[in-house]
Amino acid sequence: MSSVTVALRRADESDLPYVERLLSDEGLPSADVRSSPARFYVGDDGDERIGIGGLERYGTDGLLRSVVVERSARGNGYGAALCAALERRARADGVETLYLLTTTAAEFFADRGYEYVERTDAPPAIRETAEFDELCPASAACLRKSL
Repeated sequence: MSSVTVALRRADESDLPYVERLLSDEGLPSADVRSSPARFYVGDDGDERIGIGGLERYGTDGLLRSVVVERSARGNGYGAALCAALERRARADGVETLYLLTTTAAEFFADRGYEYVERTDAPPAIRETAEFDELCPASAACLRKSL
C-alpha cells in the first residue's frame, strides 16, 4: 500500500451536492446534510476529491459520521488517511473521545484503534443525535476512540 496524503477542508455550499451524492451512493443517511449540526469535510489529494467525512462536537465528545471514499480511490490507503485527518481535526477542535455507528465498516475502524462499546455507553449528547436516535438502525455497531 502506498503512502497517501489527504488535505482536509470544510465542505462549502458548492460541495454539498457531492457530499449528498457520495452518502446516497453508499446507502448512508443524506437527508440531514444541510440541516444537521455535523460539519462535513472533503478530503482532497491534489486537485482530486477522494472522499468525505463528518464531525459533530458535543463538548469533549464527538460523533464521527459518514466517512466515505470514492469507489475509484479505494484500496489505496485513502480511507485510513481520511480517518486520521478527521481525527486530527476533531482533536484540534477540543474533542477527546470520538464515537461512531456503522453497519458495514466496524473492522476498518477497529483496525484504527476504535473499541466496541454498547450504544448505551455513549454520553447522552451523543445518544440524542439524529444519527443515534433515528438515522442508524439499532443493529449498527457502536465504537469509540480516545484521541
